[in-house]
Amino acid sequence: MHERSSVDELADRLRNELDRYSPGEKLPSSRALVERFRVSPVTVSRALAQLAAEGLVVTRPGAGAFRARPRVPAAPAGDTSWQEVALSADGAADLVPRSVDASGVLVSLAAPPPGVIEFSGGYLHPCLQPERAMAAALSRAGRRPGAWGRPPVEGLPELREWFARSVGGPVTAAGVLVTSGGQSALTTALRALAPPGAPVLVESPTYPGMLAIARAAGLRPVPVPVDADGVRPALLADAFRASGARVFVCQPLFQNPTGAVLAPDRRGEVLGIARAAGAFVIEDDFVRRLVHEDAGPLPRPLAAEDPDGVVVHVCSLTKATSPSFRVSALVAHGPVLERLRAIQVVDTFFVPRPLQEAALELVGSPAWPRHLRALSAELRVRRDAMAAALRLHLPELALPHVPSGGYHLWLRLPDGTAESALTAAALRAGVALTPGRPYFSAEPPAGHLRLSFAAVAGAGEIAEGVRRLRSACDEVPG
Repeated sequence: MHERSSVDELADRLRNELDRYSPGEKLPSSRALVERFRVSPVTVSRALAQLAAEGLVVTRPGAGAFRARPRVPAAPAGDTSWQEVALSADGAADLVPRSVDASGVLVSLAAPPPGVIEFSGGYLHPCLQPERAMAAALSRAGRRPGAWGRPPVEGLPELREWFARSVGGPVTAAGVLVTSGGQSALTTALRALAPPGAPVLVESPTYPGMLAIARAAGLRPVPVPVDADGVRPALLADAFRASGARVFVCQPLFQNPTGAVLAPDRRGEVLGIARAAGAFVIEDDFVRRLVHEDAGPLPRPLAAEDPDGVVVHVCSLTKATSPSFRVSALVAHGPVLERLRAIQVVDTFFVPRPLQEAALELVGSPAWPRHLRALSAELRVRRDAMAAALRLHLPELALPHVPSGGYHLWLRLPDGTAESALTAAALRAGVALTPGRPYFSAEPPAGHLRLSFAAVAGAGEIAEGVRRLRSACDEVPG
C-alpha cells in the first residue's frame, strides 16, 4: 500500500481505539504496533505524529505515546475591534485605511493541497536542491572555530569577498553587506532610498513581493512597461520626469515574470537616464545561478559597469539552494552604503554566523559547481517539456518568450478569459497556478498566468499538470 495511505489508515484505527485508554494512559509501544498492524516503524511514527498534531495523543521521547488529557475549554474571545481604528490611524486628524497585502507573495510560498501539482511555486523542488551538500556544509560550519560567535554586522569578510567577486567590476568586499535573503535586502534598499509617500519606478509587470514591500513602506509604485528586451528606456525617462522619482527597481536578467533580459544597447542607457535624474537603480539579480544549459554567456550585473554608485545591487543564494538557505548580499558604493548598513543593523543586527559559515563551506566545495551544472541541465529539460506541452495542448495560451534562465514561463490568456475563474478551475482540476494580476502595479493590459517548472517533481508531473490545465481551460468560457 502507498505509504501515505498506510499512515492515514493506521491513524484512523488508532483514533477509533483511543477510548480504551484513560487520559494519560500509555499506548502500546511502537514495536507492538508494528507487529500488530504489520506496518513499518516509519508508518507507526507518522501515524502517532498525526494524532499528536490533532491533540489526541502526547508523545514523549524515550517514554512512548500517551492518550492526551481533555483540553481545557478556551477562554472567551476578547473584543479586538478597537485595533481597526489603531491600525488605520494615519496622523491625529485623518483616518486613512492602511493594510499590508502579502497575497501576491503567499501564492508562491503556500504549499498546495495534497495531490495538487505545484505550478505556482517560487523555489526549487526538493529533488533539485543540493540537500546533501548543504547538510555537509552546515555540519562543517558548525565545527569551525568561533562559528557560534557574533559575526561582524556587515557579514563575514570571506563571504563578502566571495559576493564581490561574483558581481565583478569595481565592486569590492568593502561595498558588500550580507543579508537574510533577497526579500530582506530589497526591503532594506527601499527603506534606505525612498521616504514614505515617495514614488518608486517599477517594471511592469514585476515581482509581487517587491510591490508588497513598496506599499507596506508607504511608497507609490509607478509602472514602466517591459518588452522582450527589458525595460523601455524612453518610457523610463518619461516616468522619471513625470513622477519625480529617485528610485527605479529592475531585474535586468531573466526578469520576473517575463523572463526578459535587458538588451545590451539599453544597459548603459538605463544607467544614464537614472544618473541624469539623480536616482538610484535597485538591481535585483535574483536568478543568475538559475541559467539554463543552452544559454550563451551572461551579461555582467549592472553594478559591474557602474563606477558612480547609481546601482544598489541585490543577489542571493536562496533560489539556487533552498527557501530556508536565506543568505544574500546588498552591494553599493558611496554614502548610501552607510545608510543601508544602519537600517540593516537596526532591523536584524546581523545574519546568524552559522548560516554564513555554511554558505562559505557550500560555495567553496566541489559540490557547488557540480550542483549548478546539474541544475542548469535539468531546468532546460523542464522548460522545454513545459513549453512543448503548452504548444501542443494549449495553443490558445500565447507564449511570447521562452527564457534561457529562471524557473517559469509567462503566458497571455485569450481575450475575455477571466484569470480568477481559470485559476479556480485549475485548482479544482488539481493544478495550482499563479495569476498575472498581482504582477501589475496598475491595470494590466490582458490576463496572464505564470507557470513554474522548478517546483514540481519532474517532466512527468509537468505533462500531467498541463493535461489538467487543459481540462480547466475547457471548463472556463473564453
